[in-house]
Amino acid sequence: RYYPALRTLEQLERTCLPKAGQYRFCSIMSENIPKLRTQIRDTAMTQLRDFLESIRKHSDKIGETAIKQAQLQRSLDNSVSIQPRPLIGRRSRKEAAAMGAQMDPRKQAGSTVSGQDSGILDVEDEEEDDEVPGAQDLVDFSPVYRCLHIYTVLGLRDVFENYYRKQRRKQARLVLQPHSNMHETLEGYRRYFNQIVGFFVVEDHVLHTTQGLVNRAYVEELWELALSKIIAALRTHSSYCDNPDLVLDLKNLIVLFADTLQGYGFPVSQLFDMLLEMREQYGEILLKRWNITFRQVLDQDNYSSIPVSTEQEYKYYTSQFPLQDPELEKLPFPKKLPFSEFVPKVYCQLKEFIYACLKYSEDLHLSSTEVDDMIRKSTNLLLTRTLSHCLQYAIKKKNVGLAELVQVIINTTHLEQSCHYLEEFISNITNVPPHTANATKLYGTSTFKDARHAAEAEIYTSLNAKIDQFLQLADYDWLVSAQADNTEASDYLIDLIAFLKSTFSVFTNLPGKVAQTACMSACKHISTSLMQLLLDPEVRQISMGALHQLQNDVKECEGFARAGPVAGFQGDTLLMAFSDLRQVGLCLPRGPLSFVFLVFFYLLFACFILSPFPHSSSSSFTFFALPLSIWSFLRLAQFGKPKQRRRRTGGRWGEAAGPLFAVGLVDLPGRLRQSDMQVPESQPPHRFGPSGKVSSNHHLQNMNKGAFLPAVALPDGADGVSPRPQAGDLSPGCPCGGQRGHPPSVQRLRREF
Repeated sequence: RYYPALRTLEQLERTCLPKAGQYRFCSIMSENIPKLRTQIRDTAMTQLRDFLESIRKHSDKIGETAIKQAQLQRSLDNSVSIQPRPLIGRRSRKEAAAMGAQMDPRKQAGSTVSGQDSGILDVEDEEEDDEVPGAQDLVDFSPVYRCLHIYTVLGLRDVFENYYRKQRRKQARLVLQPHSNMHETLEGYRRYFNQIVGFFVVEDHVLHTTQGLVNRAYVEELWELALSKIIAALRTHSSYCDNPDLVLDLKNLIVLFADTLQGYGFPVSQLFDMLLEMREQYGEILLKRWNITFRQVLDQDNYSSIPVSTEQEYKYYTSQFPLQDPELEKLPFPKKLPFSEFVPKVYCQLKEFIYACLKYSEDLHLSSTEVDDMIRKSTNLLLTRTLSHCLQYAIKKKNVGLAELVQVIINTTHLEQSCHYLEEFISNITNVPPHTANATKLYGTSTFKDARHAAEAEIYTSLNAKIDQFLQLADYDWLVSAQADNTEASDYLIDLIAFLKSTFSVFTNLPGKVAQTACMSACKHISTSLMQLLLDPEVRQISMGALHQLQNDVKECEGFARAGPVAGFQGDTLLMAFSDLRQVGLCLPRGPLSFVFLVFFYLLFACFILSPFPHSSSSSFTFFALPLSIWSFLRLAQFGKPKQRRRRTGGRWGEAAGPLFAVGLVDLPGRLRQSDMQVPESQPPHRFGPSGKVSSNHHLQNMNKGAFLPAVALPDGADGVSPRPQAGDLSPGCPCGGQRGHPPSVQRLRREF
């Protein structure tokens, strides 16, 4: 009705009033015509303000409707391809005619302003065939068209355009301002996106239904402003999110938001670039969640083989984990799987992680190769960072026993063998061949190898620590008297051997080298620890009874090594760990005959060496000297072997023969120093070692530092060493009655040599 009024006023002003003449009512009407025009203009502007306020309040509903329409159209497209600008709402011929009537000012003359002119129409009850209404079904744009037409008729179109654009920019800034708690729920993001979509749907409709009110440059300028603010707000608020499900839902909502606006012709490539940035954040959140999951699996695992009693149970576990063991399949039920529950659970969690990564990669308009590469990189991070740290955490825990560590090694071995199945799994879901040139390889093999090596090192450390606990129970009485019938090992050592036997019985499923290394390490640690007990500086004197007890312990250790607790050792390899400690038995006295054989061996071998033609067959003496010397040495070695029943022999010569042969074989620090030796300086001492070779003076000095004298107490001095004896003094503690440091037989033998 405003347009006919303006046409009437125009006709009165230009045609009727000039013809009426100079009447007073004509002048009054001429004066009131501008006021009427102003009144009509203000009324139209009021209706426009009401329209702008209404669409600002209802832009959420407008955007929600537009997003539903876009989602419906996308669900109908199986390829999820980018659609051209969709026809939003019901584009019927009737609507087209109504739109034409809105655009034709002549047809608007009969239109009336009702309560619906505020801008929003209630059309929910008018929906037919469950069809989602479009923006024009929810919004009555007649106030915009009417005001535009009135301002155009009044010659104020530029004023109207500037006012409309200015007000819409203000509304855009309000719409683009997110709520402070938007990141807490998905509904906050959805309301934010609905308002933005509603705003631009209205602008797009105005752009396509008016001529010049808004142009493409204006809309693009608004979109650039909105896009920068949207991306900044999403980056800020999404950084507060630590729930991967919420991030995934947000990603899907952003994709739907972008597809909706892209359908209206707005460029959204920056939104998809931002989604790729959020992919890194999503991956980190996934790693945190799977870190908790892996630790729970490790904490709940019993670290024991899985018992399987029926075929159904076996198929259940083999469906969760790709076990390929023909020998195990041939075994009858019930049987045990080599790994614990940890293996199938971890393998299933790895697949769940891959599925979670794939879900985020959907609808991002990425190629299969890009999706495959993205999933493989994320899986590598899961293996090298999260799972590796969880395995290290499980290995380094204080309450982890040897059985648990052994099971960890077995578990990681099977997980390492399953890595190529993960490769195939990723290739199947991404449709990318596993042997593609640019395909990223999984690092699972190295991850599980590192974990296995850490578990092996922890086994060696824990085993030695457990051995130390047993050795702390060792309580040797170094001054105990000798007992001929004492052939039993110490109680602590018997318990230690029993523990080692039970422990190594668990190592049957371990790789051979690991079990052999653990066994050799344990034997060497026992040997070294016993030697340290013997060489303790606080032990100042040792009796023959103590040496007998130590020898019994050594024999017990050798029996354990000889029994072969772990398969794979060649010959007496394991016995070599106790070779140094075994020489303690040579310190024990074996009677006067051992000394006679020793002297006989020295003399015969010296004659063989000093013979002018040692290799001449004409020298009969030399021909017999070498075999006799070797026989003497072997006979002497036979006397060095322990016997269960041997009559004790007394006398200074019998007790002196043991120390004579043991000089240099056992290094007992602090026993005697070189200064305590009564050896003429003009005759450098030499000696024969167990191998029959002549030792140098340098070696003799080092060995004499540890020369052993049975049951000889060293008096305390300023430096812990006995004072230098005078010539001719006899040591009251020396059973041989000779000078302190060496029996007379040793000095005489050296002079003769």
